Amino acid sequence: MPDKQRVAILISGRGSNMMALVEMAEAYEVVLVASDKPDAAGVAWAEARGLRTFALSPRGIGKVAYEAALDAALRAAGTKTIALAGYMRLLSDDFVAKWRGRIVNIHPSLLPKYKGLDTHARAIAAGDAVAGCSVHVVTEELDGGTVLGRAEVPILPGDDADALAARVLIAEHALYPRILAEFVQR
Repeated sequence: MPDKQRVAILISGRGSNMMALVEMAEAYEVVLVASDKPDAAGVAWAEARGLRTFALSPRGIGKVAYEAALDAALRAAGTKTIALAGYMRLLSDDFVAKWRGRIVNIHPSLLPKYKGLDTHARAIAAGDAVAGCSVHVVTEELDGGTVLGRAEVPILPGDDADALAARVLIAEHALYPRILAEFVQR
């Protein structure tokens, strides 16, 4: 049987999508959980499960030095694929170019709709009947790149952004592990 693809997961907060990716890891091996926020709850969760972690704030060292340290940690772990899971920092074009075709992201909208932030409020304000999430290949364009999979969630009467976000998050936890498994087996 071939070796499992070595995946690193980048987070910035509680890491609920990272947790789903770790718990559903069969086609891939999580070799690193990295964060731009050393106090992120997801880092503590990963450490408690014996996963290798990297946590460094770019504050005080700058984006170039931060990304160089992140790149070194990813390479030291033998990373082949990077999964962004609530990682709220824009990666530089240079970083994306180094990992071209090997970074995926989960985004809380049905791309190409609602790139960027405030996706749930924007979908409700537009009068959309459905919202959802998308997994896509990361490119230099914000939330651009080939969409690998989507999951739709109905927008219910009376929904606010928080209620919709909670339902979309459930869909993300089901979608992302499946799409990542398919992506690494290509």
